[in-house]
Amino acid sequence: MVEKIGLIAGGGQFPLIFARRARQKGYRVYAAGYRKETDPGLKELVENLEWFHLGQISKLIKYFKDHHVSRAVMMGTIGKVRMFSDLKPDMKAIAMVARMRHTHDDNVLRAFADTLEKAGIRIKPSTFLLPEMLAPAGCWTRRKPSRAEKKDIRFGWKIAKEIGRLDIGQCIVAAGGTVLAVEAIDGTDSTIERGGRLGKGQAVVIKICKPNQDFRFDVPAVGPGTIETMAAAGAKVLAVEAGKAVVFDREEMIAKADEASIAIIAVDDTAFERGSI
Repeated sequence: MVEKIGLIAGGGQFPLIFARRARQKGYRVYAAGYRKETDPGLKELVENLEWFHLGQISKLIKYFKDHHVSRAVMMGTIGKVRMFSDLKPDMKAIAMVARMRHTHDDNVLRAFADTLEKAGIRIKPSTFLLPEMLAPAGCWTRRKPSRAEKKDIRFGWKIAKEIGRLDIGQCIVAAGGTVLAVEAIDGTDSTIERGGRLGKGQAVVIKICKPNQDFRFDVPAVGPGTIETMAAAGAKVLAVEAGKAVVFDREEMIAKADEASIAIIAVDDTAFERGSI
C-alpha cells in the first residue's frame, strides 16, 4: 500500500526538496500551500496541491481528511509581517488563539500542530525524510575562525540561546564582545544586514536552535543565500548548531564561503566543554 503524507508548505526550497525526496521514497504527497508564500512549482512534485489563506484550519483539516491523510509535516517560511495582513482566521483558529496565554511564534505553531493532532493528523519532524541535511560538526571551510572570532562565538552562543528561550528569534550578530543585531520579525537576512553594517568586517553570525525547539517546525536553516547576504554585509563567520540546523546545498554554500573568505563552523555544547571553541 502506498503511504500518504501531508505537506503544509510555506515559502522557500525546503518544501520542494521534501516533496522530491518523499516521492523518491514512494510517498504520495498532498500539499497545502499558502498564497504569496509557497512556490507554485510545488504542484509538479506532489499528488495534489490546494491553496489556503493563513488561519483556515478547518479547511486544512477537511482537505487532509478528504484525502485520507493522517500524517503531515510543516516546513517553509511564512513572512511574519504578512501574518498581520493576510490572515483569514476561521472559528477553529479563533478558538485556538483564544485559549492561548501568549502568542509568540512557538506557542502559535505548537497550538496549531496540537489542533491538527487532535483532529487525527499527526505532525512529524520536518527532517524525518532528510536526516542528511542536518549540519555535521566541524569547520567546513578553508578559512577557520580566528581566536577573537571564537571568543565572539562563545559569547554570542549564550546570548542567542537566551533570545531563543524568550522566543524572539534564532540568530544574532556579534563582534568584539558586543551584540550588534538580534533577529526579530524581520528575519535572519535583515539581521545579518543590520549587524554586518555595524561590524565593519568583523561580524560573527550565530544561528541556533531554541533551547526548547520543537522539531516539528521552525528548524533553523542556512544555505548559499545566507552566505551571499553575509558577503554583501561584510560578515566573516557563520556558526550554526551541529545536528540541529538544516543546510541547503551545502557544497555550493561552502564554495561561496571560500570565495568570500567566510568561515563556516557547526558546533554543539560539547565543543564548548572541550574548549575547541
